[in-house]
Amino acid sequence: MFDTMTLTKVVGAFCGALLIFLLGGWAAELIYHTGGGHGDGHEQAYVIDTGEDEGGEAEEDTGPSFEELFVAADAGKGERIFNKCKACHNLEKGANATGPYLYGVVGRDVDTAEGYSYSGSLEKVADVWTPQNLQAFLENPAGYAPGTTMGFAGVKKMEDRANLIAFLDQTDGDTYEIEVPAAEEAPAEEATDAAEIDQAAPEEAADDAASEEPAAEEAAPEEAAMEDAASDEAAGGFADVVAAADPADGEKVWRQCRACHKLEDGKNGVGPHLNGVVGRDIASVDGFRYSSSLQDLDGAWTADELNAWLEDPKAYAPGNKMSFRGLRKEEDRAAVIAYMQSAAE
Repeated sequence: MFDTMTLTKVVGAFCGALLIFLLGGWAAELIYHTGGGHGDGHEQAYVIDTGEDEGGEAEEDTGPSFEELFVAADAGKGERIFNKCKACHNLEKGANATGPYLYGVVGRDVDTAEGYSYSGSLEKVADVWTPQNLQAFLENPAGYAPGTTMGFAGVKKMEDRANLIAFLDQTDGDTYEIEVPAAEEAPAEEATDAAEIDQAAPEEAADDAASEEPAAEEAAPEEAAMEDAASDEAAGGFADVVAAADPADGEKVWRQCRACHKLEDGKNGVGPHLNGVVGRDIASVDGFRYSSSLQDLDGAWTADELNAWLEDPKAYAPGNKMSFRGLRKEEDRAAVIAYMQSAAE
């Protein structure tokens, strides 16, 4: 048992320590307090100009929209980005893990993966996983759906999100079509052409006035030559255009294809290898799993068939898995076919 003196010393020591603690807190508050008074208003002492506030939003507005990026997305790059996701998600239908399976997720109703228990926060912000909803969610999952159990911080670059969604879009063989605002380049080109025509008209009129009779005499041979050229082109078809194309130009166009396809025989990627594709039977590469839309097609990949396919894959074989939107220019299609032919020889 403590005697009175010992108990007094213990209590005194405790009180002294408490007093020192309180005095230290008061001194620290006095020295480091940054308030500007007793009111609620506080002003920042100084600002470091990083340049992000000025023009930041303008740069973002001038960039391509998500729809434009998605139309031109690279599924091969998206597959590499998916490496960040596969620790928690599987692509096989019904194979849930930490997160739900992502087979056919693009276009799927929200919170409908069979056998997975959702938090319920996603249903409050979206009904269907459209590409647009997915890209907003992948940018900032916690901000898009507060309360979600997904701990992933998000994919910062919009281009990366577009590529990833394009890769996920082809997992079930059905691709999601989105509308892209029409480009306004065509009217400008038409106006330029019109201006060139208007400018050329006076010159042509002057030439015609100076040599009306020789022009009339030469008209018949020129028309005959044009008709002969048109007849030859119709007879040869697109194969003649390919024969006249430069494989070097096609190699540049090929850069859009090499993320998913290889030219080495037997080496499949996201898509089948294209070694010897010209003249090969459609959907005939060993070891590659084609969509039913291509398997149902008969015939071979002639130059004309490849031209139609490369111009618009979705229209040529609706429901196919290829996410590439096609080559608009005929010369690009001819050049890349010529390059693939030369690479196989």
